[in-house]
Amino acid sequence: MNLAPGLAALNDLGGFFVLRTGAPPHRALPTLAQAYADPANDPTTDLATDPDGHPLGVRVRRVADGIGAPEARVAASVAHQALAARLWSAALGCAVLYGRLPDLDARLIRWDPAGSAPDDLWLTEVRARPADPETVADVVLHGHLEPLAVALRARYRLAPGLLRGNAASALAAAARLLENRARDTGRTEVGDHARELTARLLAHPLLDGAGTLTGPGPRPGFRRRSCCLYYRVPGGGLCGDCCFTRVPGSSPRATSE
Repeated sequence: MNLAPGLAALNDLGGFFVLRTGAPPHRALPTLAQAYADPANDPTTDLATDPDGHPLGVRVRRVADGIGAPEARVAASVAHQALAARLWSAALGCAVLYGRLPDLDARLIRWDPAGSAPDDLWLTEVRARPADPETVADVVLHGHLEPLAVALRARYRLAPGLLRGNAASALAAAARLLENRARDTGRTEVGDHARELTARLLAHPLLDGAGTLTGPGPRPGFRRRSCCLYYRVPGGGLCGDCCFTRVPGSSPRATSE
């Protein structure tokens, strides 16, 4: 099936899967390529002279305000996982529903860093690519999550293992949502495809070892080997795939970070 110009098939999967197409309405928004850029090297003057206006800084502050994060790096981790989930969801959804992947070049995607969750993304041009695991990994992991991780490590000193765990967890969560939706609509082949593609992606060198698929049956769960720090948010508790089995005590640093 060819990609629909508006990627309409994603709309029925829920907000995390929706990928708007065309130019954003009302105002200019940064591209994800700008979000990944070093503010000191960004050709956009206002970002170079005002690092606090950098898209990542804007997003992290927005998340921190929304969840009451006690420190910036907690909000940065949550923001990272949320954006990763959006990118994985759009890619997986297109791969299994269309059998094709839109070119998700970071220069083609506009992002509203000050918007509400889930992240608003606009793909300004729809052009098809293959949907094999290697291409999906190239588009999402190499095209987005690698440069995003570099930017977040530089600005917020997040551990590489935490970011790898976030990327794997976001992928597993997107696949689980897609499988659930496929089951609810009786499209078992879509769920099977999503599960197979996700297993291949989790075996990619950039994700291998970040977590394990767990549990018996055709729809296993996922447990990561690092912590995203969400337990440090007041009332946050543990995520369903956390490496911890109980909230750590008063130690200021978790051993898995």
